This record gives sequence, structure tokens and C-alpha cells, in this order.
Amino acid sequence: MATILCMYKIPQLTYGSDLLMEEKTQGVFFHQMFPTVALQYEDQEGRTICTGEEKLVSLPVSVFETSLTAHSYSIYNAVHAIAHALHDMHSTKSVYRSRTKREGWKLLHLSLWQRIKVGKIEPMALPKEGFTIHAEEIQWPSQFNQTKPLSLCNDACPMGTSKAKKEGKPFCCYDCFPCPEGKIADQKDMDVCSQCPNDHYPNLTQDSCIPKKKTYLSYGEPLGSTLASFALCATCLSAFILGIFVKYHDTPIVKANNRNLTYALLVSLFFCFLCALLFIGHPKKMTCFIRQTAFGMIFSTAVSCILAKTIVVVLAFTAIKPGFRMKKWMGQVLANSIILSSSLIQVIICTVWLVVSPPFPDVDMHSMPAEIIEECNEGSASMFYCVLGFMGFLAIVSFVVAFLARRLPDTFNEAKFITFSMLLFCSVWMSFVPTYLSTKGKYMVAVEIFSILTSSFGILSCIFFPKCYIILLKPNLNTREQLTRKK
Repeated sequence: MATILCMYKIPQLTYGSDLLMEEKTQGVFFHQMFPTVALQYEDQEGRTICTGEEKLVSLPVSVFETSLTAHSYSIYNAVHAIAHALHDMHSTKSVYRSRTKREGWKLLHLSLWQRIKVGKIEPMALPKEGFTIHAEEIQWPSQFNQTKPLSLCNDACPMGTSKAKKEGKPFCCYDCFPCPEGKIADQKDMDVCSQCPNDHYPNLTQDSCIPKKKTYLSYGEPLGSTLASFALCATCLSAFILGIFVKYHDTPIVKANNRNLTYALLVSLFFCFLCALLFIGHPKKMTCFIRQTAFGMIFSTAVSCILAKTIVVVLAFTAIKPGFRMKKWMGQVLANSIILSSSLIQVIICTVWLVVSPPFPDVDMHSMPAEIIEECNEGSASMFYCVLGFMGFLAIVSFVVAFLARRLPDTFNEAKFITFSMLLFCSVWMSFVPTYLSTKGKYMVAVEIFSILTSSFGILSCIFFPKCYIILLKPNLNTREQLTRKK
């Protein structure tokens, strides 16, 4: 240390050299505290190596680093710290010498084993772990009021905030800003806020992370149980209506517009309501795999049945004209061809979806701040919208044909009821897309279930409720004369 002090003589360190010179003449302090210093200060023959008048500019540049770098500046500060410590010890010795000479020497004459390690510096460690101070190991003098000196011009930043340097102020002056959304500061005076793990989220004060709760649309919660109850009730209702039509299958209102189409439509609606139950409950591999494709194929069958019924109604009235050549295409063959061709196209789309990019169970940790969403990843969003698009195409064609046939001259015009049902169906699914995209988590699933149940119930009520009313409550209107009578 003496070599450093004498070789790197700086005006601020003059008292360090003076201290060494004074200790040399007294021959007490450095011989007992730092035995090696005397060897560096004097050679073996007693000749002085360092005079205390050395200049930094006189050192050879090829041997010594004279430019100020980060490393040399750290050494510079370390030398100053040691010099200040030695100066304070020397000053304390002088004060105590004037009072009790023996007590003052006792303070300075410490053995090497009595110097207490209060911290450490590890250059290779992380920035926050490189410098460590053990405050509990420090033994303060009895006269010291135990108030730690502050080198800051403001209070420490509390937890949940980070430091930001004040422009034009010293480095120890800074402002405290709240952590950004999704980040925390679990210690005081943090330079930057840290990100919570994916399965955790910050608390309100942003000073700790809380585990996220796993969530999905279950049967146990009110929303899931309500949708499931409605789906089961609608399923039972469609089965009840199917039973009515089977029982009164020989009546004119049931035989009108092809009984087989009516039965096929009711069976399709029955499975449409049951299909909604696949969307409720914990997402599993099998349910994720089949629920969207089952929904697409069943609904396409139902809508194609409606389209077939509409075309049959139109052809039934136009075929009465003399010379109409399409009469031979009427009946079951035309209806079956419409249903089979429409359903086959949807089956092909769903098969391609399942082969190329099938749905699978997944978790979403980012959409909701405090929840881990367990959901079914649709695999290919484009294929999902292709299924919806083809189903919407069939509904629009059915609506247009039924709307054009709404003025056909009969008392019980089924085209009007089909028009209303398709208008409701198209309205529901047109509003479904923006609503589905604007919701997250289990509410996205709830929106799709609601759309399935609403559109299915709209078809069931608009087309079959008026017929059930006549069959059960107005049997006098269930005659051929009443159905074919012009207004």
C-alpha cells in the first residue's frame, strides 16, 4: 500500500504520504500493523525508495497505464478510501493521546485476527450481488448515535417502483416511478422492474407475484350450468316436437312440404342442442378434436334441410303451370340431392381441417392478467371460418329463396316462417364473429354456445311452433282445404 501511495502521488493524497513519513519516524504503527510496508518503503540497506514527491506524469507510459479508465478509476477510489481510513485512525490516535495515551494506542494496536470482515466484493458476480455489506457485523463506537450516513439526496424508492435519474442532478438523485403493468419491484431502490413468471401476475401494489388461477367454462359455475340446462331443455323440446309430428304423420300439415325433410330437420336440431354440451367442461383431447367439426356438419345438415324445404315449396307452386318441365325433379330425389351435396361439402372441409391442423387442448397465459385459460386451440383459424362461411352461405341462399317465395298464395305459407327463421339465424351468426373476437377466456366459449342455442331455437320456434299450435290446439285448421285455400 505504501508503494501505491508513494508511486501514485496525487495532491489529494498528500496527507497519505505525510502519514507514512510520520509513522516512519515514530516507528510504531506500520511496523506492527503492516510489516511489509517498511520493506517497500525502504530497501534492505535502509535507503529510501520513495520520497513522497513522485509525480504521475513522470512515469513511463510504456510501463504504467496513465489514462483514466473504469478500472483505474476504481483503483483510484480504493486508494482514496484506504488513505481516508488511515488518516481517520491517525487523527483518532492524536485525540486519544491528549486524553489517555494508553487507551489511544490500544485502539490502534490491533492484531490481524481482530480486524472484522464486514463485506466483500466479487467482480465476477451479478451486478446486484457483486457488493455485499454485513451491517450487523459493524461495531460502532459508543459515542456514535447509530444513525447511518446517507449519500442520497432523496429517500429510497419504495417497493413497487423503480428509479429514474434526475436530469442535471448528481447520480445519487433520482425519481421513483410505478412499475409498468405486469411488472413488479420486490425490493427498495430497484433500477428496473422485473417481469412475473408466465403463471403468476402482480398484486395491486406491484411488489410481489401471485399464482394465476386456472379457469375454463365448467358445469359447476352459474354460466356453464345455465347454458347446459337450456341446451338440455331445448333438446327435450325438439324430441317432443318430433314425437308430435311422428304421431300426427298422416295429417295434411305434417305431410305438406315433405315429411322426411321435416323429420331430418328435427333430428338435426336435436343434435345441434346436444352439440353445445361439448363446449362445456374441461377441455380434453377428444372433445377438442370433434366439437367444432361436429357443430359444423350438424348445422350444415340442418340448414341444407331448410334450403331443400324452401326449394320444394317454390317448385310445388310453379310446377302447376302447363308445360313446366322440372316437375319430374320434384320430390324426394331433389331434396336428398340438396342435403347430400351440401353436407358432403362441409364434411370435406372438416376432414381437411382435421388432417392438416386439428384442434387440441391448450392453455392461454397472456389473454387474462390473473387467469390461466384452459381452452381448445382451434389449430387453424382459417379452417374454422371456412366452416362458418359455408354454413352462412347455405343460410343466405335459404333466406333469399324463402323471401322471394313469401307471397305464394296459400293460407299456411311455410316460406314466411322459413324467412323469419333464416333472418334470425343470419343475424345471430353475423353478430357472432365480432363478439367472439372481442371476448377472451371462457366467455369466448360461452358466446359460441349462446349462438348455437339461439340460432337452433330460432329455427325450431319459427318453423315448428306454428305447426304444433295448429296440430294440438286448432285441429280444425289441419285439413287439406284449409292449407290449399287462397287468401
